Amino acid sequence: MLKRVFLFAVAQMLLFSAAATAAETKDIRFTFKSADPVVFSHEFHLSKYNHNCKICHDAIFNLRSRKRFTMAEMERTKSCGACHSGIKAFSVASEKECVKCHKGKPREVTYRIKGLGEAVFSHAIHTAKTGGACKSCHNGKVITGKEKGVTMAEMEKGRTCGSCHNGKKVFAVTANCDRCHKGLKPKDITFALKGVTPATFSHSFHTQAYSCKDCHTKTFPYKAVVGKASMDDMARGKSCGACHNGKDAFASSGDCAKCHKGMKPTTITFKTDAGVATFSHEFHLQAYKCADCHTRVFPFKAGALKATMADMEKGKSCGACHNKDKEAFSVKDDKYCDKCHKM
Repeated sequence: MLKRVFLFAVAQMLLFSAAATAAETKDIRFTFKSADPVVFSHEFHLSKYNHNCKICHDAIFNLRSRKRFTMAEMERTKSCGACHSGIKAFSVASEKECVKCHKGKPREVTYRIKGLGEAVFSHAIHTAKTGGACKSCHNGKVITGKEKGVTMAEMEKGRTCGSCHNGKKVFAVTANCDRCHKGLKPKDITFALKGVTPATFSHSFHTQAYSCKDCHTKTFPYKAVVGKASMDDMARGKSCGACHNGKDAFASSGDCAKCHKGMKPTTITFKTDAGVATFSHEFHLQAYKCADCHTRVFPFKAGALKATMADMEKGKSCGACHNKDKEAFSVKDDKYCDKCHKM
């Protein structure tokens, strides 16, 4: 009886060992989004090394780790590159040997970009241009195998597509948006602002007269609302003020309602030792334009410029107009104090 149990246990162990070996020696498929799988054959490689698993496990491949290696790492003798170095076996760095592992034709790569639709990279077009030279891009520098996402600004500095699309080798990434982004229709951008109505920038209107490269990235990065610019900044030629300067287009400091539709500036209240002083935009706009005060006298922000009555008497702040009855009643005249100060 004991002999039967022992024989049964040995048989079970042998069956388990055979099953484990069979499971471990199956072909391994490495899948890619843009190409057919690379298939590693255990059977082929074991036949080369007398079925000695230890040559690779765990010296080269750690069975406890599922790490995937890039071609650049393999060229530095990691993973398959430990043997495929041109000495023991063909080199992974040899361009003519790529097809030994990478079967079939590489597919198109589609990049889905929020707000800009899709950009499609055609392997067929590019490999035809390079004569099938995969390593023109897959060289560990242009395409590293670990790129998560590269911005247009980074491409302009020579990253990924920008290494060739620089205006010298081939059309630049900065000037030909619709060549990659098919059917590109940039959306209107709405800037929500505290205290005033939203301002909307219309791409469709501006692209009737300008191309993308006129603004991107010299004036604006390829991303909405990156670093906000104040109206004071614009008046100094930054952001929208680069064109809206009164020469190329209407000045950013003079036609507020053109961007801020239906804008009705509120009454501003100043708390002082002499009570509360109020400034009515509605009243002053009956006789003046925004540009008469902003930003020559006042910045586009309430409370940003504080002035004393003594300052005003010297022509600063409200005193620029309220000056001895030349333009309006004088801040020096005591009989008009209650016009501003509700005491």
